[in-house]
Amino acid sequence: MRFTTSALLALPLLAAAAESPFQEYKAKFQNFLGNFVAAPEAAKQDPVAASSTKSSKAKVVGAKKIETLSLNTWKDTLYAPVKPDATQPEEWYVLITGGNKTCFGHCAKVEAAFNETVAKFATLSKSPHVAMINCDDERILCNSWSATTGALWIFEMLPAPAAIDVYWKRLNLTTTTSQTILDLYANDDKKAFYLIDSYFHPFDGVLAKNGLAVPVAYLLWGFNAIPSWAMMLFVSFFSRSMMNRPSTRPGGPAAAAAAAAAARGAAPGDARS
Repeated sequence: MRFTTSALLALPLLAAAAESPFQEYKAKFQNFLGNFVAAPEAAKQDPVAASSTKSSKAKVVGAKKIETLSLNTWKDTLYAPVKPDATQPEEWYVLITGGNKTCFGHCAKVEAAFNETVAKFATLSKSPHVAMINCDDERILCNSWSATTGALWIFEMLPAPAAIDVYWKRLNLTTTTSQTILDLYANDDKKAFYLIDSYFHPFDGVLAKNGLAVPVAYLLWGFNAIPSWAMMLFVSFFSRSMMNRPSTRPGGPAAAAAAAAAARGAAPGDARS
């Protein structure tokens, strides 16, 4: 067989075309592995790792301080104003917010309304303590509470080990204003909120009581970190490996045919009836 010059020139193109699908998956898989290889170094700025080293920060709006809750400090911060012999709860308003990663840039209006509300709280003789969690920075903390962005949480803190009532309400990301939050506080009506009594209760839930809230949060974060294409690739490989396995079960169709042939005295492998 003789090869023409044009056929020889076409060989590299055919080889490239045959490699391209594999190269595409290979590049994606290498990028995926690179995320884990670089994780120890990137952990210095990563929101997950930052939770273990960052202390609680606060900003002052008007004359009132907004605490920033983190994975290591949130409990101490919420208990800080509670007196050991207190019988009336210390109330906290905590805004769950986020940036482009967890709120897709839609929490800015709610956050601005909350800041404006805090400035008005400062003019009242009695008002709740206020805090904020940014789920872009505190992925593990938000996962451990199963908290979604754009929500207002209310904590009624009593001295430990008393049970803590926690309420939450989803805020409208487009219509919420400072007056919306002020009205919620003025009415003091918890019917507009949901009382949390699930496994993810920050203090009294099954996960928190058994020290499992943070491990489960890391597990959820890990699943979310796996790209969809990697999961599809795994499912594809697994299903193919299962389908390609030979049938070696005892008593299967091949064994039954061989037994029937042997009973008739036929040659091995002849299963004709």
